[in-house]
Parts: sequence; structure tokens; C-alpha cells
Amino acid sequence: MGKRILLIEDDLHISKMVVDFLTKEGYIVVCAYDGELAVEMMKKDAFDLLILDLMLPNMDGIDCLKIIRMDSLVPIMILSAKDSDIDKALGLGFGADDYLAKPFSLTELLARVKALIRRASYKTKENVDSIKLDGIEILPNSYSVIKNNQTIQLTLKEFQILNMLATNRNKIFTKEELYRRVWKEAYYEDANIINVHISRLREKIEEDPSSPKHVKTIWGIGYRWGDPHD
Repeated sequence: MGKRILLIEDDLHISKMVVDFLTKEGYIVVCAYDGELAVEMMKKDAFDLLILDLMLPNMDGIDCLKIIRMDSLVPIMILSAKDSDIDKALGLGFGADDYLAKPFSLTELLARVKALIRRASYKTKENVDSIKLDGIEILPNSYSVIKNNQTIQLTLKEFQILNMLATNRNKIFTKEELYRRVWKEAYYEDANIINVHISRLREKIEEDPSSPKHVKTIWGIGYRWGDPHD
């Protein structure tokens, strides 16, 4: 199956040109035409690469990049007409992996796409130590799990929560502890952000998210890794 690319570009002409070209090269290209839509799509689906324009409606490319980087380590290439050293430093400083200025050559775009995806695949093959626990294999280097012979991609925050629970299986974590350890910020009684991430994690790894066996709720306290004998 072809690698999946999310193209975040509001110029319809450029978007169609890139989609047509990369599709012919065997990639699956999904389009988002503004930053807010891109952020929502990243919450619901997994991609092997993002191509991100800086000048976007509703939410600009830099804000989009910062939000996506909070939850994902997917390779990101900035594609923009703003070709200055400041913009390059700003984009790369917030977590982009490469930068290509408009106008650009489709041949150069393809070379950079291949390089970024290849580099990311090398990283997932390094240090392939994994944790096998209760029918789930946790792969720290690719932020994913394997269950029923299928690889399930998690966001960065989802993986951090899962890894913390699984490697401390006898410990109950309060929402405050999870928030402080994963978000590395003070906890302001905003329980909903934890609830949302726990819910998404369960949807991905549990057979029945409404009756979870792995990520258990301890009512009035917090969460722990499930005991197979529960």
C-alpha cells in the first residue's frame, strides 16, 4: 500500500498539480485546504508525511505546525512562497523537517518526499526493542502498537499515556499525574483533555472501548493498566 501524505495547501492549482504528480508516483495524497481542517484530520487519521503551506486561511501554517507537533512526530515539509531565512528558521524551529520554496520543481519535491519518508522509516527500525504485554506489543521507536498482527499508529500523547500505564502496570495514575508527566505542565483541573485522549486511545487498542481491558478506569482515582484476571 502506498505511503499516505496529507497536503495542506489552499491554492487549488498547486494542490491539484502536487496531488496528480505524487499519485502517479504511487502515493496516497489527502488534501486539507486550511489549517483547522488539517489539525482535525490529524486527530482522526495517520499519515506518513505532511506537506504544509505557511499561508493558510483560518489558521496559519506555523500555528498548525505547533499544534500538530504536540501530538505527532510525523515528518513535516513546509511548502511556501515565503522564502526567507527567518521563515525557514521559524518553521524548522517549531518542528518542521524540511523546507521547499515556491515556485518549485516537482522532481525536487519528489526527491524530498522520498528522503523524508525514508529517513522516518530508518528511525522506526532503529532500537527495535518492544514491550509485549497482554496481547499487545508496544513499539517505542515508532509510537505504535501491534495487536492481532495489525500495526496501530498512535499520536505522541496517546503513546506516552499508554507507555506510562503499561510500564507501571501496578500503579494507579491520577489525572493530575498523567497530565503533569505527559504535558509537562501544571494541572488546572481540566479533566476533559485527559478524558479525550484516554477515549481515543481505547478506540484504537481495545476490542470493546466501552468495556476496556487494557486502560482501566479506577473510579474516583484515575487509571491503571488492566490485570488480565480482572
